[in-house]
Amino acid sequence: MTNKTMILDPSFQSALAGLPAFLLETDADLDMAYDWVCEHLQVSFGFADDEAAFNLFYDVYNETFDV
Repeated sequence: MTNKTMILDPSFQSALAGLPAFLLETDADLDMAYDWVCEHLQVSFGFADDEAAFNLFYDVYNETFDV
């Protein structure tokens, strides 16, 4: 069994690229941002179990508000 991460998935990269604009427009909290990325990916199972992907998402979230 191989561990796959979605960080190289173009849909995930696109979602993360759009995340800062979404956050700044909506002042979304972490849960809302996570749901938005899942909706963008069209997945209901989420990606929290993908440590690399979640860490990247979390970094983008924090860097957006780190002015």
